[in-house]
Amino acid sequence: MVSFFLTHAEVVVEPAEPIESWRLSGHGRSRAAGAVDVAWHADVRRIVSSTEQKAVDTAAVLAAAVGVVPETDPGLGEIDRSATGYLPFDEFDRVVDVFFADPHRSVRGWERAVDAQRRIVDAVRRLAAGEDVTIVSHGAVGALLLADLRGVPISRALDQPGMGSVFAFDPVGWRVSGDWVRVGAR
Repeated sequence: MVSFFLTHAEVVVEPAEPIESWRLSGHGRSRAAGAVDVAWHADVRRIVSSTEQKAVDTAAVLAAAVGVVPETDPGLGEIDRSATGYLPFDEFDRVVDVFFADPHRSVRGWERAVDAQRRIVDAVRRLAAGEDVTIVSHGAVGALLLADLRGVPISRALDQPGMGSVFAFDPVGWRVSGDWVRVGAR
């Protein structure tokens, strides 16, 4: 069995809007269309995304290309960072560094990494039980899932190389089948 974990592609950043409502940019939509080449095979019968709009948009693009109706699951959500909302990139990047470096601590009110890891692992195990699936979610939770699949400590070194990345995994043997690959990269 081979399933996929796909992150949403590039978004339109709207600082005044809730992060959960941000949509894919035109470039993000174009890149999401390339996911069919790296995040899908004929035995995949389900595409399940986070409920956040950027993930829903990514799943919809992939689902339209392969003729599947996408589903959503709240367990696939990004790290809960509602305590801070939008942060400018440099500040966000520093907070993410601390988030990964101290996974048992809540940084500025964010969900702890260990709690987010438990949530994403539980959701993916439940959704991939007995069938191949493409999960569409977010980079940070993908890094947490990857750590669990590899049996290694939480680390930012496991983060995606950029938005719109994917890795394959065996949901039965609970192991990763490869590294992150950027959608559209050959």
